[in-house]
Amino acid sequence: MNTQTPGRVIVTGGGSGLGAAIVEAIRDAGGTPFAFDRDISNVAGAKSLEVDVSNREAVETAVKEAAETLGGLDGVVTAAGIDRCGKLGDVPAEEWEKVIGVNLMGTVSVVRAALPYLKESRGRAITIASTLGLRALPDATAYCASKFGVIGFSRALAAETGGVIGVTTIIPGGMKTHFFDDRDEQYKPQDDSKLNDPANVAQAVVFALSQPFGSEVRELLICPAEEGSWP
Repeated sequence: MNTQTPGRVIVTGGGSGLGAAIVEAIRDAGGTPFAFDRDISNVAGAKSLEVDVSNREAVETAVKEAAETLGGLDGVVTAAGIDRCGKLGDVPAEEWEKVIGVNLMGTVSVVRAALPYLKESRGRAITIASTLGLRALPDATAYCASKFGVIGFSRALAAETGGVIGVTTIIPGGMKTHFFDDRDEQYKPQDDSKLNDPANVAQAVVFALSQPFGSEVRELLICPAEEGSWP
């Protein structure tokens, strides 16, 4: 793996928000991003595939196609994520489980499918968690469960694959994206000026991807100065 550039990298959720910022940052740093998203209509300057990451078989097929197209993989970034706010008894079970399916199981499926290619290149898996993977809030049981799970999965994976691949967990605070658009008003940030630019988080992802083999950045927490969900 080239230690100065991010290399060939799959980015889930690469069609919008943080994922799109990561695709752009990887490209600007001299890497080759490949975006996965359910909506790839806005992806520009990168190859892309329409993928629902909660569908394990679809993920396995897409990862294989991306790896063959790129001639291998140097990294994956699991930025795809959704949320369903509300009290446990009020959120329909299928919607609650969908959050786990995308945020946690989607992360696991992508990393698992990419693992043989990452082992070959001594590449890196960058998982995207959240400050709500460290701190629990009411009306966020699905999201917190998924992101606590991402952190636990990533730490165990790092212990399991040390010296074989790199594993970094990025823990972002609130960002200025469309992530909050479909929420009820009570669950939206009250002041957008206190949210972080996703481009800042994307630069942290590129930093982690570009580390030389054997040097590990295990976790990075990136939040705006007045972050309300941390500590």
